[in-house]
Amino acid sequence: MTARDYIFYDFTLSLCNDCLRRVDAKILFRGSRVYMTKRCPEHGAQEDLISTDIEYYKKCRDFLKPGDLPKRFNTETLYGCPYDCGLCPDHEQHSCLSLLEITDRCNLSCPTCYTSSGPQVGRHRSLEEIERMLDAIVANEGNPDIVQISGGEPTLHPHFFEILDLAKSRPIRHLMVNTNGVRIAQDLDFAKRLARYQPNFEIYLQFDSFEKEALLRLRGADLREVRAQAIANLNQVRLSTTLVVTLQKGLNSHEIGKIIEFGLKQPCVRGVTFQPTQIAGRVEGFDPEKDRITLGEVRQGILEQSPVFAPEDLIPVPCNPDSLCMAYALKIDGEVVPLTRFVDPDDLLKGGGNTIVYEHNAELKAKLLRLFSTSHSPESATQEIKSLLCCLPRVAAPEGLGYENLFRIIIMQFLDARNFDVRSVKRSCVHIVDGQGRLIPFDTMNLFYREGLSSRLEELRLEGGRR
Repeated sequence: MTARDYIFYDFTLSLCNDCLRRVDAKILFRGSRVYMTKRCPEHGAQEDLISTDIEYYKKCRDFLKPGDLPKRFNTETLYGCPYDCGLCPDHEQHSCLSLLEITDRCNLSCPTCYTSSGPQVGRHRSLEEIERMLDAIVANEGNPDIVQISGGEPTLHPHFFEILDLAKSRPIRHLMVNTNGVRIAQDLDFAKRLARYQPNFEIYLQFDSFEKEALLRLRGADLREVRAQAIANLNQVRLSTTLVVTLQKGLNSHEIGKIIEFGLKQPCVRGVTFQPTQIAGRVEGFDPEKDRITLGEVRQGILEQSPVFAPEDLIPVPCNPDSLCMAYALKIDGEVVPLTRFVDPDDLLKGGGNTIVYEHNAELKAKLLRLFSTSHSPESATQEIKSLLCCLPRVAAPEGLGYENLFRIIIMQFLDARNFDVRSVKRSCVHIVDGQGRLIPFDTMNLFYREGLSSRLEELRLEGGRR
């Protein structure tokens, strides 16, 4: 008897890579890798790599927790996921992060852009529209954890600071601005004005590479000097910043460790978010067969290229473990102390504590005793560190230990047709608010719900209804 060359591990629903039709899919283990196989009645059999680390892939199942409900749902469940977004009652997770896109316009025309933005694209949203979108987020969340002002390039909006004021007047715990940094680099006074919105305010800065060729491929321009000046200005005004890296295999994946090391040395930087390229929107010159990089490969790249983090530091995020991985550390007097290895997984999954197991970890206790002065005990530090341990920041630190001491690594993998898994999509916690007040998962927004995609969505809904 001849055995198959794989282990059949699981079954799910996915999408055809070509037509986005919903299809059955198998999850297979072959060698040390995880693959998804599926068959479309029109486009035939398809197979895609979804992880290079079987053990980590299986570990994600151990980090599942009950989802947190939004205060309301916005659409009905009529056609089945992903054709009912958002949020429909069949969705399993509230909005940990809500994106508010205030403009379609951008001062760059990046070859890689999930919104297909550019200087002549679309329009700026009116203040009235933006207020309605903010109110929709608050109605869904009550006290939203994170709202990210995005675009396009949001700093181009003629009422940009009025929009920040509107957001700050609402009960939002943490506000971010997603930017390419061009205006911050060009105008120090602009950066100074941004810094006045602290605390609980942060820049989400595009920072893909130190190399000209990679920047030309990803952004269509050599932005090395722009990035350096933006960081210099942000350091000068002491404005909290996350570096955001769009990754493609072989293009900038070898720079993972260098970017982490750079971030650790910058006073303004609170962490690095790595985002594998989503095959949606504008992806010029992207070859899925050689340029795609999986969450598992990014995680392995961090472990190979950064001496700071060990495998036990990079753990699945319980709200959506398939698509989010995190590591946390403290920066104190030039030393980096990894924290995630000290998290009690059972307590993390209960959703109540994110507790550092302090008394039973002599290593952490010794490090904190050595690093903290007598005026700030390690006991009081660890009591409050737990409030910083979340997939996204919730800041409530004691005197002597602040947000500036936190450094986090996030791997945020957005799904496209090649790795679409309905189980993960239902747990998506990064949502985009649209003009109708819907909160749509980032993954499905870019596949089905942006302007110009609605006709295909309607075809798929009708096709499903005829089955």
